[in-house]
Amino acid sequence: MPATTAPTLFDYARFVEHLKHRIDGARLSAARAVNRELVALYWDIGQAIHEQQAQRGWGDAVVDRLARDLKTFFPGTAGFSAASLWRMRQFHEIYTAPEFLAQLVRENERDAKRPRASKALAVTGDRQLAQAVRDMVEAVPWGHHVNLLSKLDDPGQRLFYLKATARFGWSRNVLLNQIKAQAYERSLAEGKAHNFALALPEHLAEQAEEALKSSYNLEFLGIRREIRERELEDHLIDRLRDFILELGYGFCFVGRQYRLTLGRKEYFIDLLFYHRFLKALVAIELKIGAFEPEFAGKMDFYLNLLNEKERAPDDAPSIGIILCAEKDNLEVEFALKSKSNPIGVAEYHLQGRLPTEMKGKLPSPRQLQEVVRASYPGLASRDRSSR
Repeated sequence: MPATTAPTLFDYARFVEHLKHRIDGARLSAARAVNRELVALYWDIGQAIHEQQAQRGWGDAVVDRLARDLKTFFPGTAGFSAASLWRMRQFHEIYTAPEFLAQLVRENERDAKRPRASKALAVTGDRQLAQAVRDMVEAVPWGHHVNLLSKLDDPGQRLFYLKATARFGWSRNVLLNQIKAQAYERSLAEGKAHNFALALPEHLAEQAEEALKSSYNLEFLGIRREIRERELEDHLIDRLRDFILELGYGFCFVGRQYRLTLGRKEYFIDLLFYHRFLKALVAIELKIGAFEPEFAGKMDFYLNLLNEKERAPDDAPSIGIILCAEKDNLEVEFALKSKSNPIGVAEYHLQGRLPTEMKGKLPSPRQLQEVVRASYPGLASRDRSSR
C-alpha cells in the first residue's frame, strides 16, 4: 500500500483553483446553451405566428387560443401566456424589420472601413444578413430582449445595447442602468461608435447567472448573485452617501451596511443616517433594478428593528427611503398600503409618500438623479471631462 502524504498548501490551493475554473466554465457553457435554445425557440414561435397570420389571414384571437392550447399541452410551464406570445411575435418582427437591418448593414460597413477590421461581419446577401441577426439575438438572454423591446424604439439604440450586452454579458439591471444613463445618446454626442470599453469587468459567474435568470431555473448550476451588479451597487451607495453628506441637509452618517440583529440572525441596511432637524434615523436601501413589492416589506421590517433597538426615547419614528431604477406607481401604492412606518419609494428620486415636514430637508429629485447619473461607472470619463 503506497504511503500517503498531505498536499502542501500551495499545491492544494492550485488544485482547487483549477477545479473552480473548470466548474465556472461548465456553468457558463450550460447557461449559454440553455439561453440560446430558449431565445431560438421564442424566435421560431414569433416567426410562425407572424407568417400564419400573414398567409392565412388569422386575426389576433388566434394568439389567445394558442396560449390556452399550449398551457394545456405543457401544464406548469411558464412563458406561453398570450402576452408572452405577442412579445415573441414582436421580437421576430422588430429584428427583421427593414429599418433594423439597414442599421446593421450601415454599422457593419462603417466598422469594415476601420483599421484592423478583419473581423468585421461580412454580409453579402439576405440569407447571410438573416443569419447574422439570428446569431446576434441568440447571444443575449430573453429578459434583456424584453427590456430592449419595451423601452427603446430607435433601431440604432437597440443595436447599440444589443451588441454591448452580447459582448460584455451585462445583467438586466446593468443594461437598465445603461439605458437610463443614456449611454447610446452620449456615445453619439462624443462621436464614438460605442463606450463598451467603459463597461464593468466581465465575470463568468454573472454571465451564467444572467443567462439562467432569463430562461429556466436550473438549480444544479448553483450560481448566486451577479458579481458585476454588486460592484455597481457598491459604487452607487458610496457616491450617494458622500453626496447626501455634502448637501448639508442635517444628515449625520451612521453607517454603511449597518448591522442589525434579531435573535441569531443579522441584517444589513445599505445606508443609515441620523437627521438632526427631524430627529429621526433615516434608512436608505438602493436597488439597481426595478421596484419589487417585497422591498417595502423588508424596509418596514428594518424600520421596526431600528425603532425597537436604535431609536432614542425622544427621537421621531425612523424613516425609510427605497431608491430603485424604475417603479410602477400602482404597485408601490399597494405595497405601502398596509405599512405603518413612513417609507418613500423613488425612481432615483423621492416619491411623495414621506412626511410633509421632510420637504426642504432632503435632496431634490433632480439632485438625486444627478448623483446616480454621475456615479455610473460607464459614464465616468465624460463626467471627468465636463468638470
